[in-house]
This record gives sequence, structure tokens and C-alpha cells, in this order.
Amino acid sequence: MSFDEQHLRIENARLREEIDRISGIAAKYVGKPLSSLPHLSSHLHSRSVDLGASNFGTQSGFVGEMDRSGDLLRSVSGPTEADKPMIVELAVAAMEELIRMAQSGEPLWVPGDNSTDVLNEDEYLRTFPRGIGPKPLGLRSEASRESAVVIMNHINLVEILMDVNQWSSVFCGIVSRAMTLEVLSTGVAGNYNGALQVMTAEFQVPSPLVPTRENYFVRYCKQHIDGTWAVVDVSLDNLRPNPMSKCRRRPSGCLIQELPNGYSKVIWVEHVEVDDRALHNIYRPVVNSGLAFGAKRWVATLDRQCERLASSMASNIPAGDLCVITSPEGRKSMLKLAERMVTSFCTGVGASTAHAWTTLSATGSDDVRVMTRKSMDDPGRPPGIVLSAATSFWIQVPPKRVFDFLRDENSRSEWDILSNGGLVQEMAHIANGRDPGNCVSLLRVNSANSSQSNMLILQESCTDATGSYVIYAPVDIVAMNVVLSGGDPDYVALLPSGFAILPDGPGVNGGGILEIGSGGSLLTVAFQILVDSVPTAKLSLGSVATVNSLIKCTVERIKAAVKEKRREGVCPKTNLTIEEVKSAPFNSSFAVMVFCKKAKAPSLQR
Repeated sequence: MSFDEQHLRIENARLREEIDRISGIAAKYVGKPLSSLPHLSSHLHSRSVDLGASNFGTQSGFVGEMDRSGDLLRSVSGPTEADKPMIVELAVAAMEELIRMAQSGEPLWVPGDNSTDVLNEDEYLRTFPRGIGPKPLGLRSEASRESAVVIMNHINLVEILMDVNQWSSVFCGIVSRAMTLEVLSTGVAGNYNGALQVMTAEFQVPSPLVPTRENYFVRYCKQHIDGTWAVVDVSLDNLRPNPMSKCRRRPSGCLIQELPNGYSKVIWVEHVEVDDRALHNIYRPVVNSGLAFGAKRWVATLDRQCERLASSMASNIPAGDLCVITSPEGRKSMLKLAERMVTSFCTGVGASTAHAWTTLSATGSDDVRVMTRKSMDDPGRPPGIVLSAATSFWIQVPPKRVFDFLRDENSRSEWDILSNGGLVQEMAHIANGRDPGNCVSLLRVNSANSSQSNMLILQESCTDATGSYVIYAPVDIVAMNVVLSGGDPDYVALLPSGFAILPDGPGVNGGGILEIGSGGSLLTVAFQILVDSVPTAKLSLGSVATVNSLIKCTVERIKAAVKEKRREGVCPKTNLTIEEVKSAPFNSSFAVMVFCKKAKAPSLQR
């Protein structure tokens, strides 16, 4: 497709978005429901099959809240006039509770796994009135608290939390879909102080085996006398009791304190009641520990994204960036394209109710789930029938080692069937965080097959204390040259695939050597493949079988490769390499003895 044609598609999509936005505003002010506007209603319906992997980024990368809302979120209406006084009262009470919970110590909070504070439920019941009523039968309480210092000023943090598009983008690995139903107050004095929004959102873990958590809630923002900002959410389920509701939010949110030099201290409280009986057993330990949905994951994600944002705004090119990026504009364009790729992957890999996964086999945790969607009039994705496939499984290797293996271009040929055994070379590298694993790369595949010798792969890898991602997409050389020279990345069509890596449980501490998880990883593998360039074509069973074989073969290659690496100098008992044993605090002679015996390691000098 020509450059001009791609830009025409972008312009058409933006015009349609603007028409829909204006139609929505008009409908609000003349008092008609959105469903009474035939153009808007039909547009929403036609896009509903396409929600799972739409491209959401900053600025024009957003397709709009309505496109992201899906059938579930559209079924929830805004509050009535009679509801609003009760919502305000509930929000004020929730703010008071959040402040007290964020600032209290023991006995309300007790130390838990992974250095995270865990709520003492008995003390909570004694301390706080039941603002949204007693816990429904069948729901389990899950509450945690975490704090961190992040590289972003307090005003920008508040803006991210109060803008549903920015919030969804920054936390795309956790927020699969979100929508503001009604703004009850925009705040005073030109900022968000006193802002009140009724919202609905769906929270996820990057795996089709973990059910999403859907919430209908009010978000309230307030600046306190000491200058601290607070943003609190609390469920509104009591306004419209739903016997099918599987999750509700007690007062949850964060306190944001201004620090010098553009930094902020964030204290995050996450408190929900959830029915997770449908949760797959291999994910139960990590969910119960709070690493999946708890405060630690929100704070770790925010910290990493703040570092990424600071990197994208840098005007100079750090020495670590490879020379093919010749300008700050090219660097920003490449980071923006990678952001869209990551968001597209995250919104398409989970168990969102906007997805219609079909299980291809019934062999336990190695089930392959597939779904199809039609890609039409979407400038960020090639037109045609897109087949998505995903599977999640447990592997007895620590998350960091799985992450390092998958992101390393030198080991890519060991699992990537599409690279066809060719040499993979890194052409561009942008570091966007303290951890060396947080980076964006442009890879060239020099394949023995001449038709693939010029294939480029855009890849972003990111990691924090609660999980890691390696996400990639084949890209066109001509398009990437435009991006690297600072051109608009929006017209580059992407179909991202990749991996999400989570620890298999809470941290364990043996002899001073800390490993996240009980020694293993939960790995999700997800592919998106264009199986037919004609959007109206019928999907063939052969295409499904091919993708099924592709993903299963990739899984087997990964398992075989990491198993082989475990034999190459990794202790089967402790999951430690010789270097990790050397650098660890030397207070566990047992680990060293086991390592030397099992891995036949050379004698240690320490």
C-alpha cells in the first residue's frame, strides 16, 4: 500500500472519530440516549468485534473511549439525578478512608510477602464503617499497600489518573478497557481538585486463563491542605445491585506527595472483594499473593512507565543508542510506535469479555486459545482476517532467566520459527529504564532464505518486580526509514506478537538469596497473524491448524532451550547459576554445596 493511501486511511479514521465524538456530545445535551443515533450506534456495533487488539497510544494513536468500551461497558448506563447526592457522599467517605488506610501502620497493616503491606481484616472491620455494605457471600477480600518514589511531578501524575485515555495507556497491562460514563465535577481552579467521575473498567492479567475483573465505580480527586493529592475509587454496585458481579472495589487509590526535582512519592492502596473461583489453578498463587492485581503491580508498572516517559521526552541521544537513530525526533517516533505495539498486544492477550476465545485442545494448562477479527479501516493494522492465538503454561525456570533468554537477539533463532534460523542483528537500541531489560530494539533478520533477508522486527522488552514482557512485530523497511528520520509512526501497520512472563507465586527467601516466585514462571505466548488480506474472506480450518502448530512448536522450542540452559551450569536444586552463587550473600553453604555437586561447578574461592 502506498504512503499516500496509508495517510488517507489515517485521515478517514480521525474524521470518523471526530464525528462520533461530536455526536456523543450533542446527544448528551439534547437528552437523547446514544442508541437513538443510528450512525453512532451502528459504528459501535461494527467495531465491537475489533476491540481486543485495537491500537491505543498517545495523541492520535487513541481510537477513542467508545471504540474501547465493548458490549459489557456499553451496557452500563450513567447515574440518575437521584443517584448523584449518594455518589458524592460515598466518594467523600471513601476519600477519608483512603487517607487513613494510606497513613496507618500496625495493627491495620501487617507485613506480607514481597515486602508488601497486607490488610488485617479484623482490624479493618473494627476501624471503618461499611460504606458499601457487608461483603457478599462468595467474595474473597484482597487488600495490599505499596509505596515508591517515581520520576514524574505530582501534577502530571494526577492528570494521568484523571484522564481515562492516559490512564488506560500507562496501565495497559492491567487496564484492558475503561470508559468515563459521566463527569459529575471537573474540579476547581483549573485543575482536578474536586473532580468527580463515574467510570467503568476491566482489569486483567496478561493471560486468557485469568478472568478479568469488571468494576463500576466513582473516581474522586482532591488536593489536601498539606499539598498532597489523593485519588480514590469506590464501587457503585450498591446503586444497581448485580447478582452476577464478581468483583467490587472498596476505597482504593493513591496519595501523591510532591518531592524536589520533579519526583513524587506515591502510596498506593488496592482493596477489592472478588469471586475468583473460575481462576486457573496455575495462576492462583500469584493472584492470591497480590502480585497479579495488587498495589505492588500498580506501583511497579507506574514506576517503569514514568522512566519510559522520561526517556521518550529526552532531547539528547544517550550514548547507548545505536547510530541508526540520527535525531531526537527519530527516537521519539520509534518509541511512540513501540508504545502502540505494546498497548495493542496487552489489550489483545487477556480474557477480556470483548474477546471470543475458542479452545483448540483440552490438555490442561497448555490449551491453545484462538480468536479471529476483521481488520478494516484501521490504519495501524494491515487489512484482512487476523487470527490471534495464545497459550499460558508453567515452566520451571525463574522469570528473569526466561525474560533474558527471550529478549536476547542471539538466542532468537532457538525459538523464533519465522526467523528461519537466520542471524539476528540489532540495528537500533533505545534504553528506556534503569534495568537493562527495559529497551526498544530494531532487529534485522539475515535469513538464508533470500525473500526474508530484509525483514525487520521492532521489539520492546520491559520488566519490573511483578512481571515482564517481550513484544515484537515485523515491520516494513521503507516505513521504518520514515520513522527513524522522525516521520509520523501512525501509518506503520503492526500485528504484534510476544510473551508475558509472571512469577509463579510470592517471593521465597532461602539463606539470604532472594528469588521471585517459587522457582518457576508463568509464561503466556501470543501470536497475531494475517491469514487473509481480504476482510470479507472466510477463515479456513487450514489456517487455524497452521497457527496452532506454530504456537505449539514455539512453546516446545522454548521449553527445550531453557531446559538445556538449566543443564549448562544451573543448579537443579536452587535454580542458581555459578555467578549468582558467587555474588550472593555467603550465608548458605548448603546452596553452594548442592550447586557444586549437582552442576559439577568448579570449586568456589569464597
